[in-house]
Amino acid sequence: MTQAVAPLAVSIGDPAGIGPEIIAASWARRTEKDLAPFFVVGGAGLLEAAAGSRKLDCPVVRIDEPDEASEAFARGIPVMGVDDCEYMPGLPDEQGAALALSSLAEATRMALLGKAGGIVTAPVAKSQLAKVGFEFPGQTEFLAFACGLPVDDGVMMLAGPSLKAVPLTVHCALADVPGSLTTSMIYAKARIVADALRRDFGIPAPRIAICGLNPHAGEGGKFGTEEREIIEPAIAQLRDEGFAVTGPHPADAIFTPRARATYDVALAMYHDQALVPLKALDFDEGVNVTLGLPIVRTSPDHGTAFDIAGRNIADPGAMIAALKMAGEIAARRAAHG
Repeated sequence: MTQAVAPLAVSIGDPAGIGPEIIAASWARRTEKDLAPFFVVGGAGLLEAAAGSRKLDCPVVRIDEPDEASEAFARGIPVMGVDDCEYMPGLPDEQGAALALSSLAEATRMALLGKAGGIVTAPVAKSQLAKVGFEFPGQTEFLAFACGLPVDDGVMMLAGPSLKAVPLTVHCALADVPGSLTTSMIYAKARIVADALRRDFGIPAPRIAICGLNPHAGEGGKFGTEEREIIEPAIAQLRDEGFAVTGPHPADAIFTPRARATYDVALAMYHDQALVPLKALDFDEGVNVTLGLPIVRTSPDHGTAFDIAGRNIADPGAMIAALKMAGEIAARRAAHG
């Protein structure tokens, strides 16, 4: 693959979760998976302990600047920064949350400065981050803010080998979803998605399928009017501007194999409408990628998994997929300016 101009920055995630061990396991498979060079921000001792718990031959190479990472990558996991904490898998605490936050902030800074080709974020626990002053619903919103954008301009897309799906509303109660949907929001996010698929995924004319909110996509208003009053006007506006958009589709049919062949991405109305099919199809290879940012950001599409941390059973597949995707997007952006 064409490598990114700069190595990827990886944030350590919550140290009590599976982040450290799947980062180490990913580095151990770097050649097999043709991964672009990356470095981890903080947590050198954590990574050594996590690698040891999995009996991986995975040395840590301390670096002072990101541009040292490419040379160091063949010898071990490059780690920049001195922040660290004790490795206590399955036992989250505020010290670990503080490390997760500082690692995320510094990885983001490196990407904004152009010293990193993009960032890959290991899983965090939002409840733990809140204890150390994190005021955002999730990492996606933090990254948009850090890039100087409105927090809603960072669009979450879940991507796997079988499906790409975007939840238009994310971290809110199901009862709040109908009131959060507007024609202008659907239109704006669909445009961000289309632009990103062209720029970052090389799809010249993206085909977008938009889900309905209600059962049977409202069935002509029998089960709800959001389709007619909110979703259909957005679709009409997008079509008028030349976008290949269909819908609103009943969500119980749009994710079948035959239906998936007709579009490049599905826009869902709420979190689980997008994530349930993605995780059912591609759990071990699912990637959370943030669209609409000036920097590249991906993450494995799973959580901290505190219950299995340190037990040597966490699958690194989604982290490997996130590293692979970030490297490919960064390389594509570098090649096309």
